[in-house]
Amino acid sequence: MKKITFEKRIKLANDVMNYIYKYIDTNINIDELSCELNISKFHLHRIFKEEFGKNIYESIKSIRLEKAANLLITNRYSTISDIALMIGYSSQTSFLRSFKQRFNMTPKDWRNGGYKKYSNKIVEKISNNIEERDFDIEPTIVKMPEIKGYYIRHKGYDKTIKQTWAKIQTWIYTNDIKDYKQIALHHDNPIITPLEDCQYIAIVVLDDEDSLKDLSLPSLIVPKGIYAKFNLSGKYGDVIKLIQWVYHTWLIKSGYETTTNPSYTIYEKNHFLSNNEEFTLDFYLPIRYV
Repeated sequence: MKKITFEKRIKLANDVMNYIYKYIDTNINIDELSCELNISKFHLHRIFKEEFGKNIYESIKSIRLEKAANLLITNRYSTISDIALMIGYSSQTSFLRSFKQRFNMTPKDWRNGGYKKYSNKIVEKISNNIEERDFDIEPTIVKMPEIKGYYIRHKGYDKTIKQTWAKIQTWIYTNDIKDYKQIALHHDNPIITPLEDCQYIAIVVLDDEDSLKDLSLPSLIVPKGIYAKFNLSGKYGDVIKLIQWVYHTWLIKSGYETTTNPSYTIYEKNHFLSNNEEFTLDFYLPIRYV
């Protein structure tokens, strides 16, 4: 396959996935999307499945249920019906059936503590200590603008992410880029989504795009919004424990609720690129006042 054709196919599949995450709380119409992208629905489905291993409808259902699982933990003032509507389900009965099929428990059982056992089984694959850690961090509440970045999507949340960041770094060197930020966009919450299925987006944000020579990487927009910003230094394995504490402890006690927007990390020191696997970062959690 010619390189330009391959890059177009990758971009198309990524554009569809980004669209799904952005509009997951709405009725996503694939016919309208295929018209907007000027491609037949048949080819859209085929390219998407070749890239991600599942069809568009399966992806939408999976993402909706994972978003719901997250909201059930953190949004204590929202009813189960409210949450079903927030992630695009018009029928509560359909939502209850799909949720139980996906997580092997009802939304009520999940909300009443079932999520902890489920989450610990995922976290223990990265961290040796399955006990939830208590972080003494007081976040800063910030209003963040939209952020444009160039990215590579990585499927899976494990040490192989290092390979994707190495590719990003090569792209940076190729373009002789001096001033930039490194961001990880967490389209999926790694304490809920099986680690092998997580969509992790490695992003480089440029201070100056005028001198950019190589446009082979696609671009995306990190959503603007209100975020709680948590600063942390540590080693590989500590980030997922921070995320677990933020969602399971801090957010529940905070009086805030989260949204369907993704959380993200801005690295000061990226442990996937450092020899000692140490990091310094800010973790941004989307919140709303209740």
